Amino acid sequence: MQSVGIVAEYNPFHNGHLYHLQKVKEMFPETVIILVLGGSFTQRGDVSILDKWTKTKIALEAGADMVVELPFPFATGSADIFAEGAMAILNYLQAEAVVFGSESNDIEGMEKLVDIQLQDPTFSSLVQVYLRMGYNYPTALSQALTEITGHTYHLPNDLLGISYIKAIKRHHYSIRPYSIKRTTNYHEQDSTQTITSATTIRNRLQQKKAIEEQVPAFVYPYLPKKIVTIDDYFCYCKYKILCDHQLDQYALVDKGMAQKLKQHINQCQNFDQLIHCVKSRNLTYNRIARMLLYILCGYTKNMAENAKMITYIRLLGFSKNGQQYLNKIKKEIEVPIISKFKRDKDPMLAFEQQVTNIYALAFPTDQQLQLIKQETQTSPIKKEDLYEINA
Repeated sequence: MQSVGIVAEYNPFHNGHLYHLQKVKEMFPETVIILVLGGSFTQRGDVSILDKWTKTKIALEAGADMVVELPFPFATGSADIFAEGAMAILNYLQAEAVVFGSESNDIEGMEKLVDIQLQDPTFSSLVQVYLRMGYNYPTALSQALTEITGHTYHLPNDLLGISYIKAIKRHHYSIRPYSIKRTTNYHEQDSTQTITSATTIRNRLQQKKAIEEQVPAFVYPYLPKKIVTIDDYFCYCKYKILCDHQLDQYALVDKGMAQKLKQHINQCQNFDQLIHCVKSRNLTYNRIARMLLYILCGYTKNMAENAKMITYIRLLGFSKNGQQYLNKIKKEIEVPIISKFKRDKDPMLAFEQQVTNIYALAFPTDQQLQLIKQETQTSPIKKEDLYEINA
């Protein structure tokens, strides 16, 4: 096997991520590891505490051979949208496998569920029944699968794994899915275990608690003393909700939600309060969080309609092996490889610059200028250069 893919947000990189990479290397020795990396904002509508370039440096030090960016429309989308973008990139880069964390570690079971979703004519009908009963879409999906199969998959990494497999099967990609058993609790808020969730580490950083035992030693110097949180952007989002008379132009926002947001915005001091004020049974917390992120970043329905396919691959960093692999296959890749930012090359790439400008707002002025400059002027990071810097 020449190359294997992984998909991650690294928010931030921790011991569990290092374990993942080490297991991939054990499973596929002498194989190029391609990382598809989420950037400034995350799939749950949250903010990344580290910028994409810092995360790229960490990933290369940890053992990734090539780091490419998952564009904003996919990186912040639902599980299916996230998976569509990530698997399309890995397919273009000729990855032969993808390895992801899974609570159940049951690839065979996941593949059976995907076959039902794609082939069983009763499945879609059942989903519609549960939607009419007032369930949100992920719950309706889970309920329909449980009714047909008797098995329940409801934990986030399993559900994302199912979305990866669905994208692979739907497009007939030559990518083989593999899973690694995930043992940490995705929902835990605090823990002193050496392998724990990124949520725990962010909370501990915010509370100024020790996290040295929970991240690799080489990661610790990259972590900020004060982390950004999504609430650092609340005032900007609040301003847009108050002033924008066409909130329903933004992705996921309908007229009813636009009215509710305007009705409740003045009584809320943060995103969590606002989400709970407008939440209903048929809308998940994460969907509303993404909706508010789209308002913040100016991501419209028209943009979403035109951003359903991967139209370029942005290279963030590589090792010597990664560079050799890319040179070997680049003539066969059907979309442009972007190593130097040019706004006019692609509308999705141009929007990425806007997202970075908004991401920078929560940082001190000197960091803002650095982040904005990095977006358009930074060349892909070479792993070998990192060793020279750290020497």
